[in-house]
Formats: sequence, C-alpha cells, structure tokens
Amino acid sequence: MTQVMKGVRILEVAQFTFVPAAGAILADWGADVIKIEHPVRGDTQRGFINMGGIPVDPNRNPLVEHPNRGKRSVGIDVSTAEGQQVLYELARTADVFLTNYLPSVRQKNKFDVEHIRAVNPKIIYARGSAYGDKGDERNVGGFDGTAFWSRSGVGYSMSPAELEGPLSQGIMAFGDSIGGMTIAGGISGALFHRERTGEGVELDVSLLSTAWWASGANIAQVLETGKTTRNAMPSSGGSARNPLMGNFRTSDGGTINLCMVSPTGLIRDAFEHFGVPEAADDPRFADAYKLIENAGAASDIIVKAIGSKPFAYWRQHLKTMKGQWAPIQSLLDLTTDEQALANDMLVELQGDDGKPFKVVRGPVQFNHEPLKTTRAPQASEHTELVLMELGIEWDRIESLKAAGAIA
Repeated sequence: MTQVMKGVRILEVAQFTFVPAAGAILADWGADVIKIEHPVRGDTQRGFINMGGIPVDPNRNPLVEHPNRGKRSVGIDVSTAEGQQVLYELARTADVFLTNYLPSVRQKNKFDVEHIRAVNPKIIYARGSAYGDKGDERNVGGFDGTAFWSRSGVGYSMSPAELEGPLSQGIMAFGDSIGGMTIAGGISGALFHRERTGEGVELDVSLLSTAWWASGANIAQVLETGKTTRNAMPSSGGSARNPLMGNFRTSDGGTINLCMVSPTGLIRDAFEHFGVPEAADDPRFADAYKLIENAGAASDIIVKAIGSKPFAYWRQHLKTMKGQWAPIQSLLDLTTDEQALANDMLVELQGDDGKPFKVVRGPVQFNHEPLKTTRAPQASEHTELVLMELGIEWDRIESLKAAGAIA
C-alpha cells in the first residue's frame, strides 16, 4: 500500500473524535501516530456506553475505532512534571504536534506552542477547537453538535420552517469527521511548506470554520442578498422551477432523488425511462425553457409514474438513464452498495476481541489501493515500547510508573 506519510511522526494529545480523526487519516496514509492518553482514564470517549442510543461493546466501539485506528497509545499524565518531561522527549522526535485541548489546559500542563517549540523549534503545531484560537471565546469548548451543527446555521438551514423546532444532528461525529479530514489536509500542506522553507507553522481548524466552509456558497449568497433559504418539508415531486430535480416516492415507500440540474438533452430520455414516452412529445415540455414554464405539470406526471412501481425496480431500471439520479439510502443500505464496496470504502481489521471489525476508510485513495490498517490501540497499550524506542532505560520507566507519570 502506498504510504504518502511514511516516516512522519505525529504526536497527538487529544480526545473525542474531531482532532483524533485527523490522526486516523494521517495514520491511514502511513504516519506513525502516537496518541497520548491519561494513564488511568484514557481518552474520555472510551467510556461512552452508547452511540445514538444503541449500546456499544467496549471492545468494538465505533467511537474509538473510527478516529483511532492505526495508532499507538502511550499513557502519560501530562499534569505532572515527570510526565511533561516524557512528552517533551517525544516531541523532539515528532514532525507534528496535534491537540484539541483548550488554551487554559495547554498552558496549565505546559504543552502549548511555546512549550513544545522550546524543545522542537520546527515542529508543526496543529490545533483543533470549537470556535477558533482567537477572540473572546477561544477558551470555550464545544462539540460538533454545538459548533458545527447548531451555531453555524447548518441545523437551521436543514430544518423546514414548518417544524416546531430545528432538527437535531442525526449522525454521530458528523462535523468531527469532516473537520478531522480538514486538519489532515492542513497538516499535509504544512509539511510541504516546511520541506521547502524549513519553517514549521502553526495551524488552526475549528468546527465552526469547517461548517462555514461547507456552507460557503450559501453564506456568500446571504452576504450578497440578505436572504437565506431553508429545506422544504418532504414531499414527492420536483422543484418549482425544475421537475427533474426533487425526491419522488415509489409505490412501496422508497425514494428516488432526481438531480438533473441542467435538463437540456435529457428530457426525452428521462420521460422514456419513467415509462411515459408520450410526455416527451408534449409541446409543454419540448425544451428546457418550456419544461421550466410547465414544471408543475411535468412533476405531476413523474410523481405518478415513479409512484407506480417499487423502489427496487427503479434502482435497477434507472441505471441506463442519462440524467443524474440516486436512490435515497439508509446507512444500512450503504453497507451493501456495490459501487461503494468496489471502491474499497470499507476496511476490515481485527477488533480487541480478535474478531473482524469494519471501519470506513478516508475519502482519499492513493493508486487505487485498498487501505490496510490495524485496530485502535487499547489505552496506554504501547507505552513501554515507544519509550524504549526513545532510548529510555527500563529503570526509569519503572520509576515513572511508580510515580504515576506514565502507565
């Protein structure tokens, strides 16, 4: 497997998903990612007992495996002077220091940028936060449910106005995973910059900035017009201006999404696939302009046509249609999606209990090669091994353990 980050060492002092997800991506790409965890508690997320209301097996916890596969775990109590010294010794060997702790915690435990740079001046110092490292709220924590979904306007925009309130975020670690990929990309750019100039930069990614970027086109429109848009209530039919764009209900309650943004050249083929070829000869739908003028009438025809047959029929039948469409799938449906599986979007590893466990690979694939990785480490699993690699003698390791500085 091509490992574009082979030889790069990441020192990760972070927990939960947002920033550790960046470490997971970099580990996927071949980096040696050393995850620092509290020697007793480990990453707080290890203690989560359910995910979306579904109980999780602590030996096969998706909230641990997804953001931590492929890493090595070292248990260090960074609140102690002895633990800080070990952290500095690791930092001397690292290319990147990755953290999501608040500024007050970084200062209190002496691993803010000036402390790490004191032992490694050219290290890349990467911070992930809820709201950014500047401004009055730089010391305010948050999760993707607050910073990415709620405050950013994403949740508001996704929620139809007719509902009594906005929708809650329906996917665990949604913004965290997108933001982690963003951090990984930023670190890649920083490593390239250092390779060319010798300068190690600081970089910041917040959940709020990730959401702003994801909504960037809409925000630009709001800035330009002063007007905002929201999702419409679910219904079967095309949009008011383009009947070949919308969600259409099948006879058995499934949904087909049509997304023919530019219908020119697609009208006849689409109506033929819907089983109503006579509509293509209707002068009301003769070209894109006519179709738009008579969007309601065309939508009614398509609603009736798609509503006459089941989801499985349309999923197969529309494969030859020229225009863009997709079946609306659940996450369970996705796990058997032939196209996703053909592109190696799932990778199997061995769980803590020795049984197979599947995780999702990152969205970047190199040379068409499937990902090979290992399970997430147990908390502090590699402490002794990593410290011995640093050249720390066994007597000192035992002394640090006795003092509670490491696990």
